[in-house]
Amino acid sequence: MVRVRPMTTATVESRPYHHGDLSRALVDAARKILETDGPAALSLRAVAREAGVSPAAPYHHFKDKAELLEAVAHEGWVELDQALSKARALTADPGERMTNLGVAYVCFARDNPAIYRVMYDCSRDKDALPEQLKEGGAYCQVRDTLAEQAKSPLAEIDLELATIAGWCAGHGLAEMIGFKQFAHLKEILGGEEAFLRAVFQHLGMFAKLDAD
Repeated sequence: MVRVRPMTTATVESRPYHHGDLSRALVDAARKILETDGPAALSLRAVAREAGVSPAAPYHHFKDKAELLEAVAHEGWVELDQALSKARALTADPGERMTNLGVAYVCFARDNPAIYRVMYDCSRDKDALPEQLKEGGAYCQVRDTLAEQAKSPLAEIDLELATIAGWCAGHGLAEMIGFKQFAHLKEILGGEEAFLRAVFQHLGMFAKLDAD
């Protein structure tokens, strides 16, 4: 007679992922590798090892590394959108909203450098903006705030150019925020966030929107 060994607690715990959440676990594992070891260390095999699954398991959800990175980038855009939404809701004043959006953008990039880089690496060669930047997304939050700030309706091209200018300002400062040359200004102004706020308030690149 064959005896069937009962499934112990240890046996159950050795199977950490049940049907339906492996994709989530793989994205989490990819993010952890990117944050700790950088993009060069990322592979589907490394992600499987980090997630505690077989080397073949990731292929049930992602056909290759590029598709996995797209999933990571998608999460990044969603999280950036959430950060900007929260910052935008802090005030009803359009000018102050623009400053809040800029500060939130740079802080997101500073606090999530690995995923921030993946977001742009996955978008660079595409013909259109990522879905998360379109209607209702992060890019549109900047555009809509600029439209609110204008004293009269803007031509579509002016609004688009102003949005690009604002986005580039945030992106550029995100790239430079760690420069040691800014340390004395941060100290004088009372910290990094105060420094960011002062820079965005002094940009002056949106003067055209305020012109009579």
